Amino acid sequence: MSSFFKPNINFYGRMVRGVIGVNLLILGIVLADVTLWACLPLVAGGLFALFEALRGWCLARACGVRTRL
Repeated sequence: MSSFFKPNINFYGRMVRGVIGVNLLILGIVLADVTLWACLPLVAGGLFALFEALRGWCLARACGVRTRL
């Protein structure tokens, strides 16, 4: 299981995931006033993208999917 969580993305991929995570969090917080059902998945996705960026790990790559970044 430890090899599953080993870092598998480079600096550029980490930055892209970080930007995506921050954007999803901001969008989720803005939509919190409108609807909670749209807010929760956006915030969860943003937090997961930030986790991937901080860890240097990509779930899709860990599962064998070839990604560009």
